[in-house]
Amino acid sequence: MNKKIRIGVFPDGVVGSKVISFLLENYFNDIQWVVCNNQETIILEILKRSNFESNNIFLNSQLNEISTIETIINSKVDYILLSWWPHIIKEPFLSLPRIGVLNFHPSLLPFNRGKHYNFWTIVEDTPFGVSIHFANKTIDGGDIIFQKKIEKEWQDTGETIYYKAQNAMVELFIDSYSKIREKKYTRIQQDLSIGTLHYAKELEPASKIILDKEYKARELINVMRARTFLPHPGSWFEEDGVRYEIHINITKVK
Repeated sequence: MNKKIRIGVFPDGVVGSKVISFLLENYFNDIQWVVCNNQETIILEILKRSNFESNNIFLNSQLNEISTIETIINSKVDYILLSWWPHIIKEPFLSLPRIGVLNFHPSLLPFNRGKHYNFWTIVEDTPFGVSIHFANKTIDGGDIIFQKKIEKEWQDTGETIYYKAQNAMVELFIDSYSKIREKKYTRIQQDLSIGTLHYAKELEPASKIILDKEYKARELINVMRARTFLPHPGSWFEEDGVRYEIHINITKVK
């Protein structure tokens, strides 16, 4: 607790709000500045209630402003934390902190790098979990320092996987932050040759069910449950120019 460390935080969503609340309550003096997503009013309210210095709160839309960049550079932070941050971080921020940029990724890296981890971990039956890793110029490819594995069940859908990852990500960070502050971790290089990487454009075609195609039952059920996340679109098929969507529910019988 007494060790001096300086961090900048990019928090977003539920994970970001819980992380920033934890830091403000337990490590207030560590935080040098916070960058909020432009519409992230919840996190702005949390910062305001904690009397965090308003001059050290920036919006994502301000990151190209010279004054913002100068303030952040002059803060000389040790780490930048990307806490569920939805945007790609580029220079000068990537090489700005003394130790590095830590990204929170909701998959068990090196599996499911990139987009839609909650779909692909079901469809491809890859190991699932959450990871804290150093960010670099690759997509979620930097050295891993902490991970938490999460078991999947047949009842899981894209929705339940998403919320499992949210909860586990917050728990992993809270359990790991004291070690991050003191650099009590081992950097594990990812073997990207055994991992998987997916882009946003892959989701829709992978979710299409072709009516006259033969599938193994396991594969078909996995596609349908992986896209079950209301109110988001489900897996889909077409007939006579009409599109139909599928959402399923699997119940374990005791």
